[in-house]
Amino acid sequence: MAEIKNYTMNFGPQHPAAHGVLRLVLEMDGEVIRRADPHIGLLHRATEKLAENRTYLQSVPYMDRLDYVSMMMNEHAYIMTIEKFLNLKVPPRAQYIRVMFDEITRILNHLLWLGAHALDVGAMTVFLYAFREREDLFDCYEAVSGARMHAAYYRPGGVYRDLPATMPKYEITKNRNPKEVEKLNANRQGSLLDFIEDFTKRFPKYVDEYETLLTDNRIWKQRTVGIGVVDPDRAIALGMTGPMLRGSGVEWDLRKKQPYEIYHKLDFDIPVGKEGDCYDRYLVRIEEMRESNKIISQCIDWLRKNPGEVITKDNKVAPPKREDMKEDMEAMIHHFKLFTEGFHLPKGEAYAAVEHPKGEFGTYIISDGANKPYRLKIRAPGFPHLAALNEMTQGHMLSDLVAIIGTQDIVFGEIDR
Repeated sequence: MAEIKNYTMNFGPQHPAAHGVLRLVLEMDGEVIRRADPHIGLLHRATEKLAENRTYLQSVPYMDRLDYVSMMMNEHAYIMTIEKFLNLKVPPRAQYIRVMFDEITRILNHLLWLGAHALDVGAMTVFLYAFREREDLFDCYEAVSGARMHAAYYRPGGVYRDLPATMPKYEITKNRNPKEVEKLNANRQGSLLDFIEDFTKRFPKYVDEYETLLTDNRIWKQRTVGIGVVDPDRAIALGMTGPMLRGSGVEWDLRKKQPYEIYHKLDFDIPVGKEGDCYDRYLVRIEEMRESNKIISQCIDWLRKNPGEVITKDNKVAPPKREDMKEDMEAMIHHFKLFTEGFHLPKGEAYAAVEHPKGEFGTYIISDGANKPYRLKIRAPGFPHLAALNEMTQGHMLSDLVAIIGTQDIVFGEIDR
């Protein structure tokens, strides 16, 4: 009788569950995975190298394009590293705006993760539901920065501009009648803060809808319970962070353990799993969306009561006001120097990290005193998670691989950099 050998097969990059650019070389024993070897680098764009030839300010938009699902969070870590070098004091209003948009970004990320993960496992409806809410949050991005995704809104010393007093409105077209437009614009009559507040009131009901579709769904539980189990010690040893670590029962969140900006003033909880499987990680992320919603509400209350500056007054780092430039020669020179030469950081090195939706996202800059970094290193949370894929999938069926890739919430922009 013929000897049965393990065979090697390609999974991706064309496979829809490989999310574009993951190539896995699988060693299969029948339907069971014996080894999974991720081949990465198909989306390598040399972000770290490019930063060495750009001024510090010019590298901000590159950060948006790393994890292109959590745009402002990437900017935040990079900007915080620069502020650490310069010992910059960020106005409180700017800190609250940043935290509010960080949490909006966390919800954006988790909605895409939920939709894509469910779609990979076979649940179509959740994907459509999640994109309905993402549309509203993209409108918030657009209102504040002019771009729906790659905002480039954070600046060293604060944010680009204050929150707008009006929201963009839908207009009557041949496909939209006046009645429809009136309904669409109902929550857009006030400021951006009014619009976000309206969203925070509606959102818990939407999360309940996702839970109705999935949490007790028999098929969903069969596909996620007991799949991709990582015990707490192993999760720490593998360098996991974020929901991947908290799903294994380790209560580690930079917003609580190493507070930055104004997180220490806010009231929120850290959801933690027990089993360390795909299902627990799903529950952790669902609960995180609810907690983010609470944080956004607290930021809105504070921002309503406390108007003020949103960027530092130090014109070596932040551009002067337009009206000043038109009248004051000094301001004009500051503006010209800032956007041509940029600012210089003192010699040394600094690392700053944020609690990104996927884990700890940090940037490490070495400065030689010039107007551009000598070296920039990005600590991508998805990288150690992907490295753990082989261990998480061994002994599982081929169909479970899809659920494990989904639960890791992998985006290749940050992994390949």
